[in-house]
Amino acid sequence: MRIRIVTPSPYTQGIASAFLTPLMLGVAPIFGKLAITAGADSFTVAAIRTLIAVLLLWVIYGLFFRKYLYIYPAGLLGCVVVGAINGIGSLFYYGGLGLLDASMVQLLNGMYLVIAVLLSRLAGEPLDRRILTRVGLALLALLIITSGGDKTLNWLGVGLMLANALMFAGTVILSQFVLREMPAPTAALYILTTMAVIVVMAWAGVGSPITTDVLSAALPAIAVLGITTALSRLAMFASVQVLGSLRTAIIAVTEIGVALSLAYFVLGDRLTTTQIVGVALLGISLLLIRPKDFTPRMINPNALLVRDMASIQFRRIAFHRAFGKAEHDNEFGTMGTITTVEMQAIQRMLGAQVSPVDPFPITRNTYLSADDLESLLSPSQPLEPAPKPPEA
Repeated sequence: MRIRIVTPSPYTQGIASAFLTPLMLGVAPIFGKLAITAGADSFTVAAIRTLIAVLLLWVIYGLFFRKYLYIYPAGLLGCVVVGAINGIGSLFYYGGLGLLDASMVQLLNGMYLVIAVLLSRLAGEPLDRRILTRVGLALLALLIITSGGDKTLNWLGVGLMLANALMFAGTVILSQFVLREMPAPTAALYILTTMAVIVVMAWAGVGSPITTDVLSAALPAIAVLGITTALSRLAMFASVQVLGSLRTAIIAVTEIGVALSLAYFVLGDRLTTTQIVGVALLGISLLLIRPKDFTPRMINPNALLVRDMASIQFRRIAFHRAFGKAEHDNEFGTMGTITTVEMQAIQRMLGAQVSPVDPFPITRNTYLSADDLESLLSPSQPLEPAPKPPEA
């Protein structure tokens, strides 16, 4: 009997990755707190767990997935930017974890989704009532969660966690652009490698020396943390590539529930009734997010400096048709159904030229002849004088 191996579709793999993400991220504050409680400082925990995650990925890729090691220079630069932001955020995260309870850390970290929506509006898109309501609920939830506890709150830890939420929101948004150009496993590898460089530099600069006894006590928790870090980044970037950032981020919010449950049973953390009300308000704020709220609307000023706007615009349409995802389309799904014949009709209608792409259409190094300047600055056809009215 022949055994048939069925490979799941990319969408099914994205769904599985999206549900694996909160499970892996939710255990981070638990094992991180266990390592810090054992005597390790925050920078040591962040550095060793990232090194374990990176070494694990490099060994696995080198043995089984060498095709994902290839990366071109521009893609590497994008991964370095995302990894640097994520690495700085992880330093904030473990700094806050050393000052706050694990449950409080995860609740404050959940603010990243609201911050991500605000960041996606930096291009000048107006804030509607829905967004203002959502932000207001999130701020009210933050106030209730931080002030409704029965313990003295460390406000430095709160600030560090909000800074981490800002960095993680930037990571989720910027990863969309990186994942358009390369597979998720490649992005995860080089982003984590950059994170390791950042946190090891910080550890070498300001980290505290660790004794053998403390290392032996904290190493099991840090090792589990490193494994879950590698798996969480792989799952998160795989789901972002298939499902888009919004759906991934909403599903990842369930990591709050995972972390709160584990903190309750493992660490003995408890929330007051007032804080539970704040958690409910935060959940309502997150559920009000729509897919279009999360789509980046960045403006590139260089796009305005073009000699042939019709050709540039048609190339954008063609690129969107070839590589765009459902979250970038309109509500009617127009770009997902347009045919080649219709694309050719659009090209003729715009008067777009069939020529290679010029990435720098107007720069200091572009030579423009006198005829080129005249055609650029003058109308394509001279305007005819208006006819004189007939004489009476």
